[in-house]
Amino acid sequence: MSHGRLPQWFHFGPYVFDIDAAQALIAATPRDTSTVDVNAWATAYGLIHLDNPNPYAISLIGPAHNALNRTYAMTTDLAQPLIVAQIDIPDAAPAPLLIDGTHRLYRAWHEHQPQLPAHLLTAAETRQITAPR
Repeated sequence: MSHGRLPQWFHFGPYVFDIDAAQALIAATPRDTSTVDVNAWATAYGLIHLDNPNPYAISLIGPAHNALNRTYAMTTDLAQPLIVAQIDIPDAAPAPLLIDGTHRLYRAWHEHQPQLPAHLLTAAETRQITAPR
């Protein structure tokens, strides 16, 4: 965590992810970045419907229409990789979950950028940065 900055946490269902710990883990174990398909992830996270005036269009995974700061999103650094965790699913392969970079994803989608860099955590690494809620 950098001096003077609040700790970063991502909450999803029963999970709480320590973003500072994820960044430290990535710094300690360097890896190549992967690319994520911006349109696919923006669609999955409901970002393409944030400005939809239809009150029945809701996001089940991503932020609500009033929860994403669009002004801030447009100032984010698209060169900074997203962080994608791998969530353990009983009797199935782990599932990817974007835990850091929603504002960057929104900006990239808004600017029609096709891909963004991302650091992919393993399921074991994800367990290391997951805190009880």
